[in-house]
Amino acid sequence: MNLTINGTTSEIPDGLTVAGLLEYQKVKMPDMVSVERNGEILPRQEFPSTRLAEGDQIEFLYFMGGGSR
Repeated sequence: MNLTINGTTSEIPDGLTVAGLLEYQKVKMPDMVSVERNGEILPRQEFPSTRLAEGDQIEFLYFMGGGSR
Protein backbone atom coordinates (compact mmCIF):
# COMPACT_ATOMS: atom_id res chain seq x y z
CA MET A 1 0.00 0.00 0.00
CA ASN A 2 1.19 3.54 -0.68
CA LEU A 3 1.20 6.34 1.89
CA THR A 4 2.66 9.80 1.92
CA ILE A 5 4.96 10.05 4.93
CA ASN A 6 6.40 13.49 5.68
CA GLY A 7 5.80 14.50 2.06
CA THR A 8 7.35 11.40 0.45
CA THR A 9 5.38 8.56 -1.11
CA SER A 10 6.33 5.27 0.55
CA GLU A 11 5.21 1.71 -0.02
CA ILE A 12 4.46 -0.14 3.19
CA PRO A 13 2.95 -3.55 3.99
CA ASP A 14 -0.85 -3.76 4.07
CA GLY A 15 -2.58 -3.84 7.43
CA LEU A 16 -0.15 -1.81 9.51
CA THR A 17 -1.38 0.26 12.41
CA VAL A 18 0.15 3.61 13.30
CA ALA A 19 2.19 1.86 16.03
CA GLY A 20 3.32 -0.71 13.46
CA LEU A 21 4.32 2.05 11.05
CA LEU A 22 6.51 3.70 13.69
CA GLU A 23 8.26 0.35 14.20
CA TYR A 24 8.45 -0.40 10.45
CA GLN A 25 10.00 3.02 9.78
CA LYS A 26 12.45 2.50 12.69
CA VAL A 27 11.43 5.81 14.25
CA LYS A 28 13.83 6.67 17.04
CA MET A 29 12.17 7.55 20.35
CA PRO A 30 8.61 6.82 19.12
CA ASP A 31 7.27 7.92 22.51
CA MET A 32 8.47 11.45 21.65
CA VAL A 33 6.71 11.61 18.26
CA SER A 34 3.22 12.86 17.54
CA VAL A 35 1.48 11.51 14.45
CA GLU A 36 -0.84 13.41 12.15
CA ARG A 37 -3.03 11.31 9.85
CA ASN A 38 -4.86 13.09 7.04
CA GLY A 39 -4.60 16.41 8.83
CA GLU A 40 -5.64 15.24 12.31
CA ILE A 41 -3.37 14.63 15.29
CA LEU A 42 -3.96 11.14 16.63
CA PRO A 43 -4.17 10.51 20.37
CA ARG A 44 -1.24 8.29 21.38
CA GLN A 45 -3.58 5.68 22.89
CA GLU A 46 -5.07 5.15 19.39
CA PHE A 47 -1.72 4.30 17.71
CA PRO A 48 -2.09 0.51 18.28
CA SER A 49 -5.67 0.36 16.99
CA THR A 50 -5.60 2.83 14.06
CA ARG A 51 -5.15 0.90 10.82
CA LEU A 52 -3.62 2.75 7.92
CA ALA A 53 -5.31 2.89 4.51
CA GLU A 54 -4.12 3.37 0.94
CA GLY A 55 -3.40 7.03 0.24
CA ASP A 56 -3.22 8.17 3.88
CA GLN A 57 -1.06 11.21 4.48
CA ILE A 58 1.07 10.79 7.58
CA GLU A 59 3.28 13.35 9.28
CA PHE A 60 5.65 12.47 12.10
CA LEU A 61 5.93 15.55 14.31
CA TYR A 62 8.99 15.92 16.50
CA PHE A 63 8.85 18.51 19.23
CA MET A 64 12.15 20.02 20.25
CA GLY A 65 12.84 21.83 23.44
CA GLY A 66 15.36 24.53 23.74
CA GLY A 67 16.80 26.97 26.14
CA SER A 68 16.97 30.70 26.19
CA ARG A 69 20.04 32.82 25.86
